Amino acid sequence: MRTIMICLAVVLVGTLYRVWVSDDGLREVWRLRDAVETQAAENAELARRNDVLDAQVQDLKEGLEAVEENARSELGMTREGETFYQVIPVDRDPPP
Repeated sequence: MRTIMICLAVVLVGTLYRVWVSDDGLREVWRLRDAVETQAAENAELARRNDVLDAQVQDLKEGLEAVEENARSELGMTREGETFYQVIPVDRDPPP
């Protein structure tokens, strides 16, 4: 009977060793849990960015204000009868 108990104790210790210490044990579970949390945070950030881009696309499809704003700021376009003035700041302190 004592031999059986010793064998069972050795098997139990061997099993617990694999769970606690080996590369496939709890360390791997903790590493994977951290990886999942990191990926979830990245996915949330990308979802927010996608929502902003989707709103911009809808604005461009439905409203002319966004198209006009893009034409003015990116292409320098003006409406008929408007005059475009570009103000260039002057450096008041000349270099010595």
